[in-house]
Amino acid sequence: MNTIVFSDIDGTLLNPEYKITPLTETAIKKLKEKDIPFVIISARSPSGIYPILEEYDFKCPIISYSGGLILDENKNVLFHKGIKKENAGKIIDFIEDRHFDLAWCIYSLDEWFVKDKTDPRIINEEAEVKAYARQGSVDCITGGEVSKILCICNPGEILDIERQLKEAFPDCSIVKSSDSLLEIMEKGITKAAAIRTLSSIWDFKLSDAIAFGDNYNDAEMLELAGHGFLMGNAPDELKKRIRLHTLDNSHDGIYHALSELKII
Repeated sequence: MNTIVFSDIDGTLLNPEYKITPLTETAIKKLKEKDIPFVIISARSPSGIYPILEEYDFKCPIISYSGGLILDENKNVLFHKGIKKENAGKIIDFIEDRHFDLAWCIYSLDEWFVKDKTDPRIINEEAEVKAYARQGSVDCITGGEVSKILCICNPGEILDIERQLKEAFPDCSIVKSSDSLLEIMEKGITKAAAIRTLSSIWDFKLSDAIAFGDNYNDAEMLELAGHGFLMGNAPDELKKRIRLHTLDNSHDGIYHALSELKII
């Protein structure tokens, strides 16, 4: 294996209307024709990823929960690491005790539980990812680990919430994935760590990896990959940090970067 391509979903693979543009779709099909692996890497759950693959008739490996779960193209688990249920319960209790302005979501593999299904923030999240939550708590999780806790925050308060959570739970990986989304995973779970894990499983060089992303939870991955491209719609702060840039998600950034590299 030589070249391998990783792509985030929201703000990267999908345009603002949550669609893959025709040129980006063409780029992915050309990768397949050339037997170049294409891997989706996202903070989404599997149930929020697979409808996209089905809509565009793609079959590829996925990295879910920002690196907490890796599935091959046949949905076999290659890697999974989550937060112990006991610790996840403490995080939810902390959030509830402080009355943060947020809606929390608990994920474990393909399970998704929320406190209140009628919360407009949950309804909006369901519409965006085309998946549906169940009302419940940490105790409803059937396995022993929680893959991720998602906090849908008031954008004006997210930085303070992030600070407090990081101070209270230093053994977790906590990162913003948008102006309103805060992701909480087990310590060491990042997109960068995931592509490093996959490089060991599949025996490819990280210097041969191409990656695309648009937000803070993508930054380390973009720095680790041989060619890590930041989308044009990314925050200005990240544009100062990440060396390689491409066009935004409305203007076929993935297609143009792969074309410039003469990959497609």
